[in-house]
Amino acid sequence: MPDPLFDLPRADLRFDRDDPVLARAAWSRIAEPGDPVAGALVGQLGPVDALDWLLDAARDPERAGAALRRIGGAGAVQEALAGSPGRADAPGHLLGPGPEGPAAAAGRAAGLVVAAVGRWAPRLERLDPEGELAVLDRYAGTFLTPDHPGWPTAFDRLGAAAPLSLWVRGDADLAALAERSVSLVGSRACTTYGVRVTRDLACGLADRGFTVVSGGANGIDAEAHRGALVSGARTVAFLAGGVDRLYPAANTDLLRRAIDQGAVVSEVPPGSVPGKQRFLQRNRLIAAFTAGTVVVEAALRSGALSTANHAAKLLRPLGAVPGPVTSMASSGCHELLRRGAAVCVTDAAEAAELVGDLGETAPRRQGETRPGDDLDAAGKAVLDALPVRRPAHERSIARTAGLALADTTGALGLLELMGLAEQRDGGWRRR
Repeated sequence: MPDPLFDLPRADLRFDRDDPVLARAAWSRIAEPGDPVAGALVGQLGPVDALDWLLDAARDPERAGAALRRIGGAGAVQEALAGSPGRADAPGHLLGPGPEGPAAAAGRAAGLVVAAVGRWAPRLERLDPEGELAVLDRYAGTFLTPDHPGWPTAFDRLGAAAPLSLWVRGDADLAALAERSVSLVGSRACTTYGVRVTRDLACGLADRGFTVVSGGANGIDAEAHRGALVSGARTVAFLAGGVDRLYPAANTDLLRRAIDQGAVVSEVPPGSVPGKQRFLQRNRLIAAFTAGTVVVEAALRSGALSTANHAAKLLRPLGAVPGPVTSMASSGCHELLRRGAAVCVTDAAEAAELVGDLGETAPRRQGETRPGDDLDAAGKAVLDALPVRRPAHERSIARTAGLALADTTGALGLLELMGLAEQRDGGWRRR
């Protein structure tokens, strides 16, 4: 028998493994956010049976794949992984049916799951979902699972990369918060231009009844939340770490206000520290949760562009705010616009229009209006032919305009009524 990846009898688990809530809480500690293998496995077997399978697999990895195929899980996992849009790094090349046929594809999926056991098993030793739920309770938080009425169904579009559960402080009805929502994202190192535009967008969207969603970070994220809070609107911050550790520390007061006026959400349990990959995976939740995403200010290598990429993959409306062409801080936005991946957004009305019938239609911009814009062709020709200083006779104006005398006379009468022409010294001139 091969060496086990993890040596722990099932009886030594210090919680009721048959409780689906505890099992889901355990999985949020076992698997990293956005792990499509964990999502597919739990989606097929359920959190309790998936946890039992993992415990068996950790003791005997070589039999784990065969066991998964025997209970019919491998094929379903393969199908779920192949159709998941949630992660750009999902190993799709392992999941297609290939020339060997469906059975071989299911076998490859089983192998992929067994490989995942190696990264999951080390976290089994110190699982304490009851303790983590107790910490959440001390913060008056809520543990959401997909069968909870407050669960946002918008996450279903993520497929196997959808969150297994959510840890929430504040309003637990995320479904209601997501109904009319727009995410505003951008760089931490923002400019005064980015700050001003973000505040205007957030306040304008808040006035239109939108929930403003962002990531709680410094820079554009913080300004988005701040604009919503100042307007008395709801806001939601998705964190990369546990909800007991409001990060960054400089935004602690801001995030506490967000809890009072909306929600702070994470898919990792209390005590979890943020990391680069968790920030990137957090971005998929922001994109999936909202009706549309606007990138306010982002450089070419800004992490905010990962939110934009997720929104595009999910076929969610994507907007970008243009900046000065000389500003490197807006170069990522300009690239989105240049490639046609995003729609140009310059104010809250356009951001609301971006999300379609969920928002308010923005008035069409006509540019600067000038006297005579609504004239017909003859009227415009006569207006152009009128002298500014010295009055001219009708016949002279007709020759200059290239019109018949009768048409010129009629147009001059209309222009006089509109206050655009006047008779003086036996002739006509502009007024």
